[in-house]
Amino acid sequence: MSYADRHGLITKVVRDSGSATVQELAELTGASEMTIRRDLDTLAAQGVLERVRGGARTLLLRGEEPPFALRAHEAVDAKRRIAAEISALVADGESVLLDSGTTCLEVARLLRERPVTVMPLSLQAVHLFAEAPGPATLVVPGGQPRAAEGALTGPLTLASLAALRFDTAVIGCCGLTAADGLTAYDLDDAAVKKAGVASARRVVAAADGSKLGHTAYAWVGPAALVQTLVTDTTAPADELTALEAAGTTVRTV
Repeated sequence: MSYADRHGLITKVVRDSGSATVQELAELTGASEMTIRRDLDTLAAQGVLERVRGGARTLLLRGEEPPFALRAHEAVDAKRRIAAEISALVADGESVLLDSGTTCLEVARLLRERPVTVMPLSLQAVHLFAEAPGPATLVVPGGQPRAAEGALTGPLTLASLAALRFDTAVIGCCGLTAADGLTAYDLDDAAVKKAGVASARRVVAAADGSKLGHTAYAWVGPAALVQTLVTDTTAPADELTALEAAGTTVRTV
């Protein structure tokens, strides 16, 4: 098992179970207990979990959005496939609004190698474009970053979106259902997503299967706002059928 796969599995087990011991994780991963202790120390330093005597426990309260550092370890392969499909949907020369979140960060890694104009809505993606300049043109919005998440929100972000028009908005999903539409965990984030949708000719939603059939509490808009959804094969089939009936084109990778 690779380093990244082991960290992803540890993260999932601790999150789903609430806690886990070093011995349990060693048996599950096939790694030594010494290696697991080092893994837990690393993940604790990233804010993914809390280190306790003999193991670790989750930092996540029920109903909260998982921290960025935790989500970065989840469904990595699926997010990369989704990103590749979204990149293929974007034509050279397009102007692209790129939402915050871990899946959109994977999209950023691909778009920075393309001759497109991109305005990212997270500090992580801004830094990604800036540290390795390529053919892409970077447009940096104003705004105030949410702690740990790096997502840009507030009046300056909304003003940046109102001043521009994009060919494509790539929107990350906290939750998406045919009945409740597109939702977010944070009210400020929901306001930014609404403004992003309003500023774009086409809306592409990027969501791994865990986001489908799930509803967060801050409403962004009806599912019909999303022209194209790119997701993975773990998405519930009944929800995908309902979204297609609502007018969304679904691409599963």
